[in-house]
Amino acid sequence: MLMAHPAVLQDLITQYEAPTLLGAEESTPQARQRLVDVSYTLCVATGTRDVDMALIAARHRLSGARPEDDSLLQAAAPAERVSGV
Repeated sequence: MLMAHPAVLQDLITQYEAPTLLGAEESTPQARQRLVDVSYTLCVATGTRDVDMALIAARHRLSGARPEDDSLLQAAAPAERVSGV
């Protein structure tokens, strides 16, 4: 899975939280659409289907936590170097 750059994730979180805190879901149609668009982009960037899970995943990645798949890649890397593959 492609991983979004941390700066992009941070920007998306900021874009999502600012209108949410200001009550964008109850304001203009343009503000509501912007919130929908940012929510969708967050989901795509994190590989999730729910904005709450997307926020959790983005914050998890920003905190320096490593995805589980990285541990598998690191475990395979030494063997590949030894065998010359």
